[in-house]
Amino acid sequence: MSGGSFNYLCFANDVEELLAKRSDLEQMAAQLTSFGYKDAALETESILAYLEHVERQVQARLVRLQDVWKAVEWKCSGDYSLDQVEEAIKKYRGA
Repeated sequence: MSGGSFNYLCFANDVEELLAKRSDLEQMAAQLTSFGYKDAALETESILAYLEHVERQVQARLVRLQDVWKAVEWKCSGDYSLDQVEEAIKKYRGA
């Protein structure tokens, strides 16, 4: 059987897929290094580092926006009033 040693990392074509394949990226970088292809290994490692950075940034924003998104969703579903959305926005803005 051919292929699959890195869970078909070569076919990952979006960020979501790469986020799910971080260990495969690490293994690929290690394998490239062991073959002596340091430039390709470094670029692979840079993708991994960037993904981790973006994930931390997004996670921080999610924490700040979670109550706002809930209030808007509940308002649009008829469970909250606009006052509750405004209260969530004030909290978000630090008021």
